[in-house]
Amino acid sequence: MKLRFSLPKTEYFQFDITGSKSISNRYLILAALFSNLELKGLSNSDDTQVLQKALSKPLEETKEIDIHHAGTAMRFLTAYLSTLPQVELVLTGSQRMQERPIGILVEALRNLGATIEFVKNEGFPPLKISGRSFQKEHISISADVSSQYITALMLIAPSLKNGLTINLESKVTSKPYLKMTAQALESVGVQVDFEVNSIKVFPKRQIQPTQISVESDWSSVSYFYSCLALMESGTMEISTFYKDSLQGDSKVAEFYKLFGIETQFKKELIQLSKVENFKLPQKIELDLNDTPDLAQTIAVSCLGLGVECFLTGLHTLKVKETDRLVALKTEIEKFGAEVIITDESLHLKPGSGLNSEVKIETYQDHRMAMAFAPLAIKTDLEILNPEVVSKSFPDFWEKMNVLGIQ
Repeated sequence: MKLRFSLPKTEYFQFDITGSKSISNRYLILAALFSNLELKGLSNSDDTQVLQKALSKPLEETKEIDIHHAGTAMRFLTAYLSTLPQVELVLTGSQRMQERPIGILVEALRNLGATIEFVKNEGFPPLKISGRSFQKEHISISADVSSQYITALMLIAPSLKNGLTINLESKVTSKPYLKMTAQALESVGVQVDFEVNSIKVFPKRQIQPTQISVESDWSSVSYFYSCLALMESGTMEISTFYKDSLQGDSKVAEFYKLFGIETQFKKELIQLSKVENFKLPQKIELDLNDTPDLAQTIAVSCLGLGVECFLTGLHTLKVKETDRLVALKTEIEKFGAEVIITDESLHLKPGSGLNSEVKIETYQDHRMAMAFAPLAIKTDLEILNPEVVSKSFPDFWEKMNVLGIQ
């Protein structure tokens, strides 16, 4: 898809964004545990639809579930299915999913009493899962690899006889996502005690009939922060968002103040506006340990604005849909910038200008496509395999068209 920017007829834009994939998928597991939980405004992303489809099957009769590229579905279902005594099936995914490690979660579940086998390679999907009733109520797990492993354990905890205490070893990665999980549990009446190095989730057999409306996705709105940062001026009103959001990526509002973008909360929407005559910093330094999904967006914004950046806390990016650190270096350098990466950081040094007609590989990674799209405001480029955005944001390109990127 070749992208060019045509100056839109208006500088005022208003639209909504689909429900958060992260929140939706947490509540889908909780809805599987508690039948009287009603969900509204679920994400229309591929990942959420895949998880919905898997949970709607008669699991006692199912022999295989393929979750394709859906990382949250793989982690959450591994834990959930392992607690169902009548279930015996293979949980698999795409080729890339079969390269993404899951050994730490499987080991933790085995220590609780799960019966899980690696079908092909040790530590990786596909998994053969034979459901069991867990008796243990304490587990220790490394907390510096993926918060989704811990979330998966938290989500099944209410169904266990005595709940579950999770001891967190090492520095916690993406803590806001664990807080999100805790708040989701609490919203349906499950008690959670969240300490510095441990999480205790209490058992809960049933809940009162409850309806949950899912907030829109802050990770998705980050691309519109980037667009506005790259534009000369403009105002956007986007729904549905809350000031007291459960989502860690709501920090995007704070980060983009560095680029002159102000955020105002109005009822159930945010208004983004660009500060006039804003003086950009020459260099920004950010620790994204709690918000790694914003790294690609911020790096590309800096590329387009000619701002040097040093981003740290990125160790989890190597085990995402692709190795995002390597992918960012490869694609950003096509525009004439220099990028230095380590296992957990990215240092971008902008060039004197931006090369045009660059072809961006997306590596089956939705965030690569969406992060680079706003750069069309500054230079013509081409996004290869643009359909990957359906993983989290199916109508992304329609929204880009509204802004003049097409």
